[in-house]
Amino acid sequence: MHICFISSEYPIWKSGGVGSFLQTFGRALLQKGHRVSIVGIGETKEEVQINDEGVEIYRLPISKVKVGKFLFNTKKINAKISEINKQNKIDIVESAEMGLVFINKIPSIKYVIRLHGGHHFFAESENRKIHWWQGLKEKMSFKKADGFIAVSEYVKSHTQKYLSFRNNPVEIINYPINTELFAPLRNVNVDQNKITFAGTICEKKGIRQLIEAMALLIENYPDLKLHVYGREWFYKNGSSYTEMLKNNYDSIIDKCVKFHGVIPFNELPRKYAEARICVFPSHMETQGLVAPEAMAMKKPVVFSEFGPGPETIENYKTGLLCNPHDKNDIAEKISWYIENQEKIETITTNARDFVMEKFNLNKILDKNIDFYKSLSA
Repeated sequence: MHICFISSEYPIWKSGGVGSFLQTFGRALLQKGHRVSIVGIGETKEEVQINDEGVEIYRLPISKVKVGKFLFNTKKINAKISEINKQNKIDIVESAEMGLVFINKIPSIKYVIRLHGGHHFFAESENRKIHWWQGLKEKMSFKKADGFIAVSEYVKSHTQKYLSFRNNPVEIINYPINTELFAPLRNVNVDQNKITFAGTICEKKGIRQLIEAMALLIENYPDLKLHVYGREWFYKNGSSYTEMLKNNYDSIIDKCVKFHGVIPFNELPRKYAEARICVFPSHMETQGLVAPEAMAMKKPVVFSEFGPGPETIENYKTGLLCNPHDKNDIAEKISWYIENQEKIETITTNARDFVMEKFNLNKILDKNIDFYKSLSA
């Protein structure tokens, strides 16, 4: 099969959960004998083509227009998909929730939306109004899909409150975890004072509450340090979320927080391995990759009790779940690991076993391929 993904995320140039998924999934599809193309908008005025271990990536020129950029970008994507299809017939085009809105459907191709978390989903979770234009585009996009894949039961059930799947097939298939890359590293020394966070540095990832929790923790554990890995997030006015944190929490950040910025994806396992505890107090996720990645490495993990958190961690058996809005609860869960060292080996062994079963790359790959094939049957 030839699967073409519409996405502007990929670890080579932009970190993020969707991009990490595409790299892991795309490379695995290739090993099974399938062809993979990824089409998205780049950041230059020229088209850039990249081959990542067989995954063909097309970074299209960024639009020069200031109004209607989305339409111009989609026109370029349509043209590229048509070109690729003529050269090597495409069987499946897959996008995120809004990705099909202005895509011209080619009759020989089946179109799939993977629910990574769209506008309606996050509007509900963040308790904000649905923007009429963004909401309309998402509805229009859903009407073009021949099938849907949800990365968790939670994202499926909460998306269908607002958007109709129109009696098309819907399958719940988790993101796969590369358990060969994310495996215990025996030759790495664990820093007993290192707490690790990985993810976009923004409000919904819970980093602000985690920093507030560190202020409580260092009262009893003064040598603890929080290491933050991830890309920057900016407000609409262009100001930096990280700078906001530094302005408002300068004293605690100076004492015990270090921002490392974006690191290459293949360096992330070592950063997990060096940590005593990995903490990801997201306010909301569709599934979340960082928690099961760290769990696969037999690391003690604190994850959010909201959204798909309970689908990922069984509290006190495979990890700990916290209220991400409550700095006291976050601090309490981190403290529990510190004070219950003798229980960690059992929890982290259970965690890796759970990830090996639930997020197994080969099993998830087969589920996706079977779903793709069912659409063409």
